[in-house]
Amino acid sequence: MNITEKILAKHSNRDEVAPGDTINADIDIAMSHDGTSPPTIKVFEQIADKVWDPEKIVLVFDHNVPANTMGSAEFQQVVREFGKKQKIPNMYIQGEGICHQVLPEQGHVKPSTVMVGADSHTCTYGAFGAFSTGLGATDLAMVYATGKTWFNVPESLKINVNGSLQENVYSKDLILRIIKELGSYGATYKSLEFHGDTIDNMSVDGRLTMTNMVIECGAKNGIMVPNKQTEEYLAKRGVTDYTITTPDSDAQYEKIYDFDVDDLQPQVACPHNVDNVEDVDKVKGTSINQAVLGSCTNGRYEDLVQAAEILKDHKVHEDTQLLVFPASREIYQKAIDNGIIQTLLESNAIICNPGCGPCLGAHMGVMTDDMTCISTTNRNFLGRMGSAKSYVYLSNPAVVAASAIKGEITNPSDI
Repeated sequence: MNITEKILAKHSNRDEVAPGDTINADIDIAMSHDGTSPPTIKVFEQIADKVWDPEKIVLVFDHNVPANTMGSAEFQQVVREFGKKQKIPNMYIQGEGICHQVLPEQGHVKPSTVMVGADSHTCTYGAFGAFSTGLGATDLAMVYATGKTWFNVPESLKINVNGSLQENVYSKDLILRIIKELGSYGATYKSLEFHGDTIDNMSVDGRLTMTNMVIECGAKNGIMVPNKQTEEYLAKRGVTDYTITTPDSDAQYEKIYDFDVDDLQPQVACPHNVDNVEDVDKVKGTSINQAVLGSCTNGRYEDLVQAAEILKDHKVHEDTQLLVFPASREIYQKAIDNGIIQTLLESNAIICNPGCGPCLGAHMGVMTDDMTCISTTNRNFLGRMGSAKSYVYLSNPAVVAASAIKGEITNPSDI
C-alpha cells in the first residue's frame, strides 16, 4: 500500500484498503474557522448535544479578523458561545493567525494521523505525513458529533521531483508547474504523494506550500514522508509521540510523474485559472495596481524573508500598493525581531494583521473593476478578490516583491 492507503486502513481498523473502497475512519483532529464554524454548528445542534471530544476540535478566527461586517461579527459570536458551551480548549480567536499555520505551530498536526477541516486547504497538513482533507459543513458536523467520517479511498499519483531550485525559484513555482502539467481537474479525488531529492531537502515552509495547493488540481490530499527538517519542527513544538508512515516497495499508483527542477524558472498563474501557468518572462510588463504577500500558502517567515531580500533599499511603485499578511502572530513577531518587518515598512509596504486578508475577496484589499493584482495566494478565479472585472496573477514572494517595485509583473533577476 501507499502512504494514504496505510493511514486510512489503520484508521478504519482494516488490514488493508484499496482505491474505491468506502471506509468509516476515526478522526484525530477536526477544525473549522470563523467562516465555516457557524453552518457546521447549526447542523451539529440538530443531531447532538455534546461534541465527541472537545480536545480534538480546533476553532480558529482567520477569514475576517477583526470582523469587517455585522455578519462576520455575528458569525464569530456564534463560535465563541459554542466553544464555551462545549468546553473546547483549542480556540484561537485573538488574531493568532491562519488556521493552516496555527495548527502546526500549536502542535495539533502529527504524522500518520487523519485530520479534517471545513476548509478546502486543509490538505496543507499532508506536509507532515498526515492524511488531511477538507469537508463540507454537514460532514464536519457529523465528525463533531461522532469522531468519524466516511471516505472513498482515493487513487494515488506519485510525483517524483529531483534537482535543485535555482535563485528566485521556490516551492510555489514547483507546485504551479505541477498543476499546469496535471490540469485544474487532473487529480480530482486523488492523492498526490510527493517523493524525490527536491522534496527530501525542502524546508518545512516550502513543503507546506506544496501540499496547500494540491486542491488546485482537484486532489483529495497531498502527502509527504516527513524529512529531517519536519521532525525538528515537530520536536520544537513538543510533538514526539508519532509514527512515520512510508509506502511499501511495491505500492501501487495510478500514474507516476517525474519532474526535474534544475531549469525551472519563476512561474506565474495567469487569470482566471491556477493551471494557466507561464514562465514569468512571458508575462512580465503586465501593469499591476496591487501586490499581496501572505495567505496560508506563502505568508510564512521564509516567504517574508524572500520578499524582503528583493525589497531592501527599494520602494513600492507609487501606483501600486503592497499588502503584507503574516500567516501567524508567531511569524509576525519573528519578522519584527529579525528586522524583516522594518525592511518591508521602509519599502512602503502596508503591514496588516495575521489572517487571510483579501485572498477570498472579503476583507482588506478587495479589488474593484479593472484592477490587477499579483499575489502569493492560492487562487485566481474570476472575482476571487472582489470584482468579476478584476484580474489576479499568482506567483512566488520574490516575484510579487519585484513586481511591487516596478508596478508591473517583473522577474526578480531584473531588480
